[in-house]
Amino acid sequence: MQNQPGDEAFRDSIGTLDADGKRKFIFPKRPKGKFYTYRKYVSYLLLLILIANPFVKINGNQFMMFNVLERRFNIFGVVFWPQDFYLFVLMMITGVVFVILFTVVFGRIFCGWICPQTIFMEMVFRRIEYWIDGDRGAQLRLAKQEWNAEKIGKRLLKGAIFFLISFLIANVFLAYIIGSDRLFSMITEGPVQDAGNFIALLIFTGVFYFVFAWFREQVCLIVCPYGRLQGVLLDNKSINVTYDFVRGEKQAGRAKFNKKEDREALGKGDCIDCMQCVHVCPTGIDIRNGIQLECTNCTACIDECDTIMKGVGLPKGLIRYASEDEIEKKEPFRFTLRMKAYTAVLIILTGILSGLLFVRSDVEATLFRVPGQLFQHKGENISNIYTFRLVNKTARDFKEVTFKLSSIKGNIMPVGHPHLNLPAQKAVEGTMFIEINKFLLKGDKTKIRIAVYADHKLVETTTTNFLGPRTFN
Repeated sequence: MQNQPGDEAFRDSIGTLDADGKRKFIFPKRPKGKFYTYRKYVSYLLLLILIANPFVKINGNQFMMFNVLERRFNIFGVVFWPQDFYLFVLMMITGVVFVILFTVVFGRIFCGWICPQTIFMEMVFRRIEYWIDGDRGAQLRLAKQEWNAEKIGKRLLKGAIFFLISFLIANVFLAYIIGSDRLFSMITEGPVQDAGNFIALLIFTGVFYFVFAWFREQVCLIVCPYGRLQGVLLDNKSINVTYDFVRGEKQAGRAKFNKKEDREALGKGDCIDCMQCVHVCPTGIDIRNGIQLECTNCTACIDECDTIMKGVGLPKGLIRYASEDEIEKKEPFRFTLRMKAYTAVLIILTGILSGLLFVRSDVEATLFRVPGQLFQHKGENISNIYTFRLVNKTARDFKEVTFKLSSIKGNIMPVGHPHLNLPAQKAVEGTMFIEINKFLLKGDKTKIRIAVYADHKLVETTTTNFLGPRTFN
């Protein structure tokens, strides 16, 4: 029978630890079936996108880059600088709300279908392991086998391939951080010329090798906070990979299959207790115990159970995507008030983010009065001195950058050349004097607006305060 509330000792520890708290390695059966085929299509498409992202450029900008050291982020080819940090934060918040809504509706499906950790582990490293070591039975025998030539050869071959793939993943990961151009430069010039990044590359390689060769599913069970987050977000309305305990247990509970008996008449459930759903699980859980922290919704148990049900002549779907209320109360899925609330928040955040991105300028201009400097009299004019900083967020050069007063008549005189050059994705700093006729000032502090033109086009406006005398004689 399904575990009752008082019979849930299995939740006191994770399935990859034994009674002594030692690591218990999982040797999952090779999955196969409809959902696994779909997962392969999705995984290889996502792998292609993940690998291509840092090497694709749009208007000279890397499609995806997260350069934390230089505080520069490229998202979908758009460059975000420290001045755009509020946009980046809002984008992250919007992403978190999307994941929350997705989890409330579909459970932990992200982990089984989209997460890079799962994709690399199950669709790359695990498939290589099946090719070298064989299926579950062969892997169990190999683990217990003495260290002979066969076992050493397989371990060395698998370790070498795993290390090579980890090295390639580390290169892609580094390209996301430092940029693909710098990565190619390190490759062509040699690691000695860029020792810091080369050391980082070796560290990443070691981390990835450790994760995929040894730590494996422990990342999902111990390290990743998302598994614990789902416990807060899920409810009886959420769709998950679920065991139909009503059909599987019935009155007499699960029992081994016997083709000579009438299971329906005896009140036995459709679950024949073959344990194949447990053997195929990459985290080693028994889905029949109900929704668990370790379940990543990978659907391997659905495929395996459907195959068994077909083989014994029973209906498929004993394990399927369903909510607890659908299983227990036969209630169809409904978009609950909670889901609607998350959707409303997501729409509002998306709207705000879209609006801010739409009005985002190509050039960021900041203007400050020089500290400690008062105004100066120059005939009928009052002069203030300012420092300015311009940031070019685009991938093209601006060769003629000029300033004009847009809210009041006056003159702007940059120190040095009157026309500035603003290179692509660079910042330029300088000093300027602003002179305004004293009779146009509204008092000792007047707010003025300065327009910034690049190649004769208005690209940004900024405001500052202009100091003048309190009285005029």
